[in-house]
Amino acid sequence: MHGQRRGNGSIISKTVVSMVESNYDILNIKEGSTEKEIRDGFRRLALQFHSDKGGDNEQFIKIKQAYEDLKVGKKFPETDIEKLRNSRVFSGDSEEEIRRKNRILGQELSKEMKTAQEWASALNRSNATGTRLFGSKTLGEMELERKANGALSIKGNFMAGELSYDGPIIMQGNISSPSWTEEFKTIIRVSKGDFKFVDPVENKYRIDNGAKLIVAQGNAVVGNIFGRKYKVQDPEGRVGIFLTQEHRTQILAHQGKIVLENAVNTVSLEADTIIALNLEDDVKIRAREILIYGSKVTYDVVIELKKGGIIRFFENFSVQGFSGDAKIRLENGKEIRLFDVKTKKIKDLPDEFVPYKQNYNKDDTLVGKGFTITYQMLENLDKKSKKNRWGMGF
Repeated sequence: MHGQRRGNGSIISKTVVSMVESNYDILNIKEGSTEKEIRDGFRRLALQFHSDKGGDNEQFIKIKQAYEDLKVGKKFPETDIEKLRNSRVFSGDSEEEIRRKNRILGQELSKEMKTAQEWASALNRSNATGTRLFGSKTLGEMELERKANGALSIKGNFMAGELSYDGPIIMQGNISSPSWTEEFKTIIRVSKGDFKFVDPVENKYRIDNGAKLIVAQGNAVVGNIFGRKYKVQDPEGRVGIFLTQEHRTQILAHQGKIVLENAVNTVSLEADTIIALNLEDDVKIRAREILIYGSKVTYDVVIELKKGGIIRFFENFSVQGFSGDAKIRLENGKEIRLFDVKTKKIKDLPDEFVPYKQNYNKDDTLVGKGFTITYQMLENLDKKSKKNRWGMGF
């Protein structure tokens, strides 16, 4: 078997590579074809091989699967081993049986993610490119590709297990975490570079159910973020007694930005800068710079502002959706109800805490219209200026 040697010392067999037929090959179209070209290629072959037209039914099934795969970004069809693994559908008559079998699936997928990490790390060390499928249909199948620029592309839903990568990650799919156990919790770590969803708002990508994303030295550009909180019957069987369980979804980017749409129901965010639309239902955020563009902040939201930081609420036609019971917490321990900030007018603040005060409408409140609220202003919110106190400017 003849092959060529790359810089990392590995042998890639030309014979083997030629035997691996991509989904593009199956549809007889060029790699990187547009959605229309993929659809036209499928229709052309479907007319030729459909059983109603006297064609080969097995070939038609193969063509249809290739078309479905390309629609979700999968370049290669399943291998025989993957088909065998994915054919296992775990179900059961009782919740206990379902949990037991789901635990097995979580364990298998976690092993797959460990293999995926080792595979991606090996390519990273040798600065090589490659594409490979991981996961299972039951919990989620993903195509990973290490690109020439060092970025790792992930296509598909990440449902369980951990993955660490020393470089940027670009993802097309959702991120979730198992409900039945913390053991196989979804954790993605990016030690260098950004984590980005591809057009997250348009594609409605989400991170939910207690998954955790850690970006050490970059930004996190994501879509909607959801946690989960629910009540379960008391394990000791006491009637009418329930315990609250939560799957808190966490995004951490201590040195960078988190850019998201909505954070809803049991979510924690921490970064240098957080840019968000709305914050609803037990959301905790901590940052030096916080920019809120939407019109909803609920009563159980806590905004922690780092020393020297700023907050801006850009909503300029109504602030009714900003609950007065939401809290702003400073690093020195001081807590301020959002009500106090909503009702405080710019003219009521000491001049020394509002630079260029003359440039603002003094009857405007601090919330809305993009007015910058500084840490210093919040720290001194209940203080009066020397001028107001003594009638003179010293």
